[in-house]
Amino acid sequence: MELLDFPFMQRALIAAALVGITAPAIGTYLVQRRQAVMGDGLGHVAMTGVALGFFFQASPVWMATLVAVLGAIGMELIRSRGKTSGDVALAMLFYGGLAGGVLIINMAPGGSTTNLISAMFGSITTVSTADVTAMVVLAAFVVAVTIGLRRQLFAVCQDEEFARVTGLPVRALNLLIAVTAAVTVTVAMRIVGLLLVSAMMVIPVAAAQRMTRGFAATLGLAIAISVTVSLTGTAATYWIDAPSGATIVLLAIAVFVAMTALSAPLARRRARAAAAAASDGQLCPRDGAQDDVRV
Repeated sequence: MELLDFPFMQRALIAAALVGITAPAIGTYLVQRRQAVMGDGLGHVAMTGVALGFFFQASPVWMATLVAVLGAIGMELIRSRGKTSGDVALAMLFYGGLAGGVLIINMAPGGSTTNLISAMFGSITTVSTADVTAMVVLAAFVVAVTIGLRRQLFAVCQDEEFARVTGLPVRALNLLIAVTAAVTVTVAMRIVGLLLVSAMMVIPVAAAQRMTRGFAATLGLAIAISVTVSLTGTAATYWIDAPSGATIVLLAIAVFVAMTALSAPLARRRARAAAAAASDGQLCPRDGAQDDVRV
């Protein structure tokens, strides 16, 4: 393919694949615990990190990672101690991060708010070799956490009290989820943008839920959807003059709409099958027997 002849497109496609894997990997847990908008707050606070990167002439990706992780830890500690609601903590991240980014970027040597545009909405031409290296390292961390600790994280997201009774370190796992979400935000910064990364954490998961019933199946399908739209949207920006983040998100929304339409007849068939099974069970009871339970 012609677009693969250009090094910047090669870097962009690698970055898009990493975004496609990591965003729904942590997004599945955030949706499960009803914190779908967490990525928005972290995206806003990460803008302060990007601005600090320009101010200190350091890597914007690593600086954004550091600031986003600190913000995620602070938000989770506030939420867990009950000093204020999660909504208030998110609001502080939203506005404080955005205001801090705008203020600091204007104080940076030669800096202006235009330097934040590519970080806010994504731009394939800004992906450097150093950025790809950083994204690979960060994405490896996200995958290791979300896949390697999937049973523990799922238990915490499903029922914190039950997880605590079983002996799981609930507070540590909650902090780990928040930190992993913050890392994912910075992984997606160059391709999707800080303001749109939350969409990639939520929309592929929501689309997958229309077609699947189990957690593992939802996670796998969400990653497949996310990788497909990320690569397709990034490649499309080579042919059309459009921001990569907006293109990818609109493709994800299109997939969600399509799967919602397809899921309606599937849901009706499942309902009829369940009704038929229930009817058969009432007509043919098993005296003195118990059904097998599979975990």
